[in-house]
Amino acid sequence: MKMKMSWMGLVLGLVLLISVSSDAQPEGYNHPVNCCFKFTTMKIPESEILKIVQTDSHCPVPGY
Repeated sequence: MKMKMSWMGLVLGLVLLISVSSDAQPEGYNHPVNCCFKFTTMKIPESEILKIVQTDSHCPVPGY
């Protein structure tokens, strides 16, 4: 019985170690965080623009 508990502890410890050290992420490994999916065609006054950021090269539609 004692040997069985030791093996169970070892197996659970290894599973925990593997799951903690895994590179798996909910959004995927090389998935870009910020992508634009909607764009406007109207002219925006320069005084209203606070910041311009280029989208990630992995986004489905380039934006800049």
